Order: sequence, then C-alpha cells, then structure tokens
Amino acid sequence: MTKPKSLAATLAATLALGACSLAPAYKQPDAPVAEHYQPAGPWTTAAPADQLPREGWWKLYGDPRLDDLEQQLIAHNADLAAAFASYQQSRDYLAQVRADLFPQVSAGIGAERNRQSLNAPLHGATSPEYYNQYSVTGQASYEVDLWGRVHDNVAAGRASMQASAADLASVRLSLEASLADSYVQLLGVDRQIDLLQKTVEAYQRALQLTKTLHEGGAVSGLDVDRAQTQLSSTRSQLSQTQAQREVLLHAIAVLVGQPASSFTLDPKTDLPNLPVIPVGLPSTLLERRPDIAAAERRTAEANAQIGVARSAFFPSLTLSAGGGYESGVWSTLLNAPSALWAVGPSLLGTIFDGGRHSAQLAAAHAAFDEASANYRGTVLTAFQQVEDNQSLLKNYGNAMVDQQDATTAADRTLKLALALYKQGANSYLDVVTAQVDSLNAHLGLLSLQANQLRASVQLVRALGGGWQADDISTRHLAEDARAMGMK
Repeated sequence: MTKPKSLAATLAATLALGACSLAPAYKQPDAPVAEHYQPAGPWTTAAPADQLPREGWWKLYGDPRLDDLEQQLIAHNADLAAAFASYQQSRDYLAQVRADLFPQVSAGIGAERNRQSLNAPLHGATSPEYYNQYSVTGQASYEVDLWGRVHDNVAAGRASMQASAADLASVRLSLEASLADSYVQLLGVDRQIDLLQKTVEAYQRALQLTKTLHEGGAVSGLDVDRAQTQLSSTRSQLSQTQAQREVLLHAIAVLVGQPASSFTLDPKTDLPNLPVIPVGLPSTLLERRPDIAAAERRTAEANAQIGVARSAFFPSLTLSAGGGYESGVWSTLLNAPSALWAVGPSLLGTIFDGGRHSAQLAAAHAAFDEASANYRGTVLTAFQQVEDNQSLLKNYGNAMVDQQDATTAADRTLKLALALYKQGANSYLDVVTAQVDSLNAHLGLLSLQANQLRASVQLVRALGGGWQADDISTRHLAEDARAMGMK
C-alpha cells in the first residue's frame, strides 16, 4: 500500500509543477491618446457616454432601402463569408492546441500472417518460417507541462482566435461602410442626372430661341452654334454621369452578392438627413475599433509565443502507459499469458542545437516588438481617420453655405443674361457663360451634399460602427454567424 501512495504523491507533485508559464507578464503596449478631439461641427457630440448603435449603425440615416441592402450584404457577401471561414479556422486551431492539455489515448487491433527470413540473424532451426500474430493494444501518454509550453500555446491560440474574430468584425464594418458609401454616391449621381436632364431641356429651349431669333434676322448663326455646342456638351456630360451610375450600381450588386447584370435600383433624388454622430472621447476609441482590438490581441499572442520559445530550453517530461494482449493463436489472445504492458516516464532535453533555440527566442521577441509597433500604428491611424472625417464634415458644411450663395447668384445672373439677350442688349456669349456658371454651381452644391454624407459614413467607420471590445466573445460571434446564415 505504501508504493501506490508514494507513486500517487509523486505524480501529483509532478503535475503541480505544470503550467508554470515562462512568458513575460503581458502589458498592453502604450499608445499616444489625446484627451480630446479637435473642435468639430455642431453635428457631432463629445460626451463620454455617447455611443453608436451596436447593430445597424446605418439606420441613423433613416433610409429603408439602405437598410435592406445592408441586410443583403450580411447574408450574401462572399468576402464576409470568407472572413467568417478564416475565423472558424482560427477557432479550430485553438481546439487543436487545447487538446495537448489532456492525455492522448489510442487503441488498436491487429491480425498478421508473417513469413520469417530463413537467413535472418538468430533464426533457429526450431523457429517457424510462417506464423500468425494477433494483438489488441492500448496506449496513453501525457506531457507534463512543466514549463508552461502547452498553456502558452493555448494562450497564443486563444489570442489569435480573438484577433481573427476582430478581423471578421473589421471586414464586416468595412463592407458595410463601402456599401453605404457607394449608395450615397449613387444618390448623389441620381441627383446630378436629374439636374443635367433638366438642364438639357432648358438648353433645348434656349437653342430653339436662338434659332427663332436667327430666322428673324435678330442674331447671327454664331449664336445658334454656341447654343448647339452648349446643348451637345451637356448631353455628353449627362451620358458620362449615367455611365458612372452604372458602375456604382455594379459595385453595389457585388457587395450584396447579386449578379451585376440583373441588379437594378430605381433612381432616387432624396438624400437622407445628415445624422448626429456620437464621437465620444479619444480614449474610448481603443475599445470601439475592431482593428485596434485585433492588433492588441496579436501582441498578446506574440507575448505568449515568447514563453513557448523559452520552454524549448528545458527538458520535456512525458508520462506514458501501454498494454494489451498479443498471441500467435486467436483463441488464446485474451488469456492471461498473452498480456503485455509497459509504463514509465521519459525525460527529453536538447544538449546541442547549434543555436536554434536561441534564434527562435530572439525571433519571438522581435515578433512581439513588431506586433507592438503595429498596434501603435493602428491606433495613430484610427485617430487620424476620426480627425480627418470630422474636419471634412465641418469644412464641407462651411463650404455648402458659400456654395449655396454662389448657386443663388449664378441663377440670378443666368436669368438676367437671358432677359437681356431677348432684348438684344447683350450677346449669346454672355448667356453661355452664365449657363456654365449656373450649372457648375448647382453641380458643386450637389457634390458637396453627397460628399458630406460620405464623410459621415467614413466617420462612423472610423469610430468602429458601434462595435465593442466584448464583441469578440463567443456569444457575439455566434450571433454574427446566425445573422450571416452560417453555422
């Protein structure tokens, strides 16, 4: 009774030594974070409690058609499905490395017919030339994690899976923002097409006026040619803008997982209102951007890999046991004399490796430095994107005030130029100049309105689109999988 107790105590003490990680204590890399964003326009707020909606951030724009398109993207986009499959691979890899925490058990059964070489060493005269061999065996082995190699591998695999989950969220946010951006561009182009079509009609009337005046001898043929040039140029501009619409429509089709040839959207000239976008404080951005979370998790993964590299300098201890039955006759296979077994530990360590382990450890430290630098770079880029789009929103808003004044003035000028031309008080060149100025002013205003909305979409994207750091949890990922129609 003493020996089994001693063996059990020894085994318990050995197992207690396991999971002593050699990885450095992990500390999230420092990153420069400002206390406040630069002053922005009145359409953004900066209260710490303000947050974007966790789901369906595009609903801020109040456009049911955009909402429907975004739902189609989540369900059918090929790039999103590929990103989810990549996450599944990282999840399955974690399951693989986690298996090393447990004993590995195997079993086998065999039946062989053998012929022994008559010229084999130690072959005796009484040894059979032909014989049968039957066996039923089982084996179990367990690596005692003395230096934490297995646990560090699991920690690295878990961090990698979380990084992959954040990558999935980044891909989804990027695709959602790309769809919203393309949709806003499409609305802007529809408004330009509507303006150009109305302008073509006005230029047709102006051309008819010059022809009538020319027939009456009031103006020269030069005015008719100028009016025709203006009309034809605007028609060309209309065709080019319609081509731009088709390209945008095809891009949206791909995003929602539909063939470009069969996808259509009716023209729409109403732009959604510019939403109020809660910005929050710069410090909250670290928890609201999936790409920042991915970079941080890869730093944690690299830190755990340092522990794995350090453990290679120490010997590994494996406990193994095996047993079964072996016989040359099937009927006696399970008899007591046919039993066999083996049990015992093995300790394996490296004596000389030509500097391999040292190089691996140095590479692990370099990988951690690389991941830390990437994290800091990702954080700085995130703040830049927020500031860029806040600046665009503010300055586009200021520009629209002046552009609206320019449009109003250009319309008055055109109206006056046409009136004076009908009275013979000026040339048609003045009318053409006024027409060009008026059209460009209106197109500029439409472009600013669309660009301001696009900047708001990119600001939402820069702020993480309502994503939170705990969205890389298993529960949220399962919800994402169901939303995408995946298992």
